[in-house]
Amino acid sequence: MKIVETIQEVRTEVKQWRQQGLSVGFVPTMGYLHEGHRSLIDRAVAENDRVVVSVFVNPMQFGPAEDLAAYPRDLEHDAAICKKAGASLIFHPQPEEMYHSDFSSYVDMDTLTGGLCGKTRPTHFRGVCTVVAKLFHIVAPDRAYFGQKDAQQLAVIRHMVSDLNFNLEVVGCPIIREEDGLAKSSRNTYLSEAERKAAVILSQSLRAGEALLDAGEQRADVVCRAITDKINSEPLAKIDYVEAVDWNTLEPVETIDGPVLVAIAVYIGKTRLIDNFIRP
Repeated sequence: MKIVETIQEVRTEVKQWRQQGLSVGFVPTMGYLHEGHRSLIDRAVAENDRVVVSVFVNPMQFGPAEDLAAYPRDLEHDAAICKKAGASLIFHPQPEEMYHSDFSSYVDMDTLTGGLCGKTRPTHFRGVCTVVAKLFHIVAPDRAYFGQKDAQQLAVIRHMVSDLNFNLEVVGCPIIREEDGLAKSSRNTYLSEAERKAAVILSQSLRAGEALLDAGEQRADVVCRAITDKINSEPLAKIDYVEAVDWNTLEPVETIDGPVLVAIAVYIGKTRLIDNFIRP
């Protein structure tokens, strides 16, 4: 497995693979890899001849008051996970490699990005779409792998790929959880011991919502209220949003009877965590 830092090095490697008739999978990450990322790499390795993993903390998707400087980084740890999983190449660029000094072109979206996380992070998805579009052009993969935990991001990337005619398949992969149900996230490392215990309220609240659906409830407001009440029972939790939206359009729904995403964002202390479930 190689670790490279320049766009040209990635393109040279991929060109050689293409000349051999090999397929290419791609897993874009911001590093500090955990079992959730590992599951994406495992699937990419199973479905492709070669796999590129990008490790790049993208400054463009962080707001002015967000945690860019504090975001955890450990390339040695990431490389060990990638190598063990069977990845072929890590692309680890510096910000100036991705965004030259007079960079001024962006990829934005009029739909899908205004609600959910987009309400409180208005520039976030422009940063996501721009960097992912650049990475798709650089790596030119056959398939790219994204986790369902970031469900809005998954929906946005799929829509961008369709709109801009990228010649690749976007593969969504299931949420990977800790034994107590907390969704795996690099930001879990920010939690104190007490906050870590409190954070299980996210998955517990979603299970309460799913239990209502299993019992036949279809009113979105009733399901969301049950999830909200459960979260509010935890003193360390502060809700950003609890919403039920159409999985295709991300528009709010009144009735849960089709492909629906039920998504939450919750602050545990100062750490913002997200989780969700999808009903097909």
